[in-house]
Amino acid sequence: MKRVGLTRVASAWARSFSRQLRAASRAAARLPAAKKAAVTPRPARSARAAPTGRGEWLPGVAAGVTGMRRYRLYRPPGLKAGERLPLVVMLHGCDQDSAGFAASTRMNTLARRERFLVLYPEQDRLANAQRCWNWYDTRNGRAQAEAALLLAAIDQVALLQPVDPQRIALVGLSAGASMAALLATRQPQRFRAVVMHSGIAPGAAESTATALAAMRGRHLPTPPERGPGDAPSPWPALLVIQGGKDSMVSPRNGPAVAQLWAAHLGAATSATRTVQRGQRHAMTVTDFQRQGLTRVTLVDVPRLAHAWSGGAASQPYSDAQGPDASRMAWAFALRQFRQTAQPEPT
Repeated sequence: MKRVGLTRVASAWARSFSRQLRAASRAAARLPAAKKAAVTPRPARSARAAPTGRGEWLPGVAAGVTGMRRYRLYRPPGLKAGERLPLVVMLHGCDQDSAGFAASTRMNTLARRERFLVLYPEQDRLANAQRCWNWYDTRNGRAQAEAALLLAAIDQVALLQPVDPQRIALVGLSAGASMAALLATRQPQRFRAVVMHSGIAPGAAESTATALAAMRGRHLPTPPERGPGDAPSPWPALLVIQGGKDSMVSPRNGPAVAQLWAAHLGAATSATRTVQRGQRHAMTVTDFQRQGLTRVTLVDVPRLAHAWSGGAASQPYSDAQGPDASRMAWAFALRQFRQTAQPEPT
């Protein structure tokens, strides 16, 4: 993009940020002084219906030094006083928004039944015309700045909502999966589990050109060599889901992510099995374990293209015939949450 175009985008972003900041300031000024310290946004009654799940569908905005991002939060009904719930952070792919991703994954329905909160940060078109998260742009710091905004959104929700900070998981599709990996490797102590669906390994790209090469399977990171006394990295446990017919993210990326992550965690391949549930696509599941605990799981779905596995048939980037990725993601995260109170053997 030419400098003139970048200037116009920056100017439009600044105007949008100023308008929203002024509106927030005016709203705060009208509140009684005693209520200004902690206010939970309340949407209009017509906006409270959450996609594919009864409960509250709350809007929010997280701001940082590099800008701001909108988000939606799903709260299951019937919260009890003093109750603290797990939080699943859902990072959408390109050409998606929070409502579309919620409808495709049907994560809210699962959250209502299993009782957890779901946060859907939303990329702004001024930051990326295709609504892709800029996970790859580490050379100029844009990826890191965007990761900081997402952490600000998580912090804000954790402050205003009944979130258990020891039970937070990241789940992403495509660009969202790659951004989830960046968040987890930058702030590993914040998260107990990461689910990457059709994503790129951390460190595989630092610019647009290297991102495209990685997506085509030509620029993949090499797992680090570990010496006998090397301690494992404190990265959270990882579930990788990759389609064998993916024409946008090369199927080579799935094993590359799993092997890289397992090497950092000091985990070794322990088992491979083929699973098929009913008429859904079959999948090959490979576990990587360390001292009896599964730290990385790779799910390869040979007949899956670039789509959320088991998603709603009416949504784009969604394959209803695939194994249910939402259920797999929650089951994987839940296992990690249950191990929180049981320290890993050393």
